[in-house]
Amino acid sequence: MSMEFDLIPQGTLLQENAHGAAVDIRASATRTFFCVMMIGDQIEQESIDMSIWGSADGENWGTHPILKLPQQFYRGETRAVLDLTMVPEVNFIRAGWDLNRWGRVAPLPMFVLGLHLAEISAMPPRVARSHASAAV
Repeated sequence: MSMEFDLIPQGTLLQENAHGAAVDIRASATRTFFCVMMIGDQIEQESIDMSIWGSADGENWGTHPILKLPQQFYRGETRAVLDLTMVPEVNFIRAGWDLNRWGRVAPLPMFVLGLHLAEISAMPPRVARSHASAAV
């Protein structure tokens, strides 16, 4: 059975930089996930940088995310594929977000969003092109 879960439940209010709860992905058969971030509400003059972090033990998360979604400013949907087939040591993942506000009206940034992941078929392995086919 395919894994499906929310790293951030839809409708969550974010007003400061933070990380979400860890999710154990050891039961994943493909280690490949379709990620959908849906921003339902926000205010002007702000941005969000959403990332996904990986850990072997659920405690140590390293210094760099394993996936960064494109920076967003407005309501809408952002999609990405998280392929963990080349990093078998990752057993847990969690979301991290950085909010930036440069407006004068509200003192805090404000995003209402969700981040949903659904397991998909593994990506096909990359096939090296031979010199003969490259010359054609």
